[in-house]
Amino acid sequence: MEILINWDTNWLLFFNGLHTPFLDSIMWFFSQSKVWIPLYLAIFAFIFRKLNLREASFALLLLLLVVGLADLISVKLFKEVFQRLRPSHNPEISGLLHLHKYNDGQFYTGGLYGFVSSHAANTFALASFTSLIFRIKPYSILIITWAVIVSYSRIYLGVHYPFDILGGAILGTIIALLFYYLFNFVLKKWPDLKLTPP
Repeated sequence: MEILINWDTNWLLFFNGLHTPFLDSIMWFFSQSKVWIPLYLAIFAFIFRKLNLREASFALLLLLLVVGLADLISVKLFKEVFQRLRPSHNPEISGLLHLHKYNDGQFYTGGLYGFVSSHAANTFALASFTSLIFRIKPYSILIITWAVIVSYSRIYLGVHYPFDILGGAILGTIIALLFYYLFNFVLKKWPDLKLTPP
C-alpha cells in the first residue's frame, strides 16, 4: 500500500509540475463543468435525432440516471467513506503543488476529500453510455478523449491523485455498462422500443 501511495504521489507531482501559463488556462477551462453545457445539449439533441421519440426519451432518462448515480455514488460511497484528503488539502504535499489562483489571490483546492473523482466518474459515465448507444466510432473517440482530458485536468490542477481519477473512471464506466444492459433488456422486453435501423 505504501508503494502504491508513493507512486500516486510521484505521478501527481510529475503531471502537476508540467504547468505552463497556456496549459494553466486550458486545463482550468476543461475542468469547469458549466462550460460543457452546450456539449450536453448537443448530445441530448443528437439522441432525439438518431432515435425515435420513445426510445430517445428512454435513453435520455437513463443517461440522466447514469450521470446522476455516478456523481452520487462517487460522493456518498467513496469520498465520504474513504475520506482520503485531496492533495491540495494534504499538508504533506500541498506546498509542493502548483494550484490555480483566482483573481482575488485565493487558490482553488476543491472539496476536502478526493477518492474517487466525481469529474472522472461523471464524464466517463456519460462518454461510455452514449458511445454504446450511438455506436459511431468518430463520436466515441472524441467523447472519450474529452473525458480523458477533463479527468487529467484534475491531476494537473493538483486537486486529485491519479488513482482518484482511475477509480472515478472505472466507477463511471461500470455504471454506464450496467445501464446500457438495462437499456437493451427493456428494448428486447418491449419491442416497440426497438432501435430504429441506421
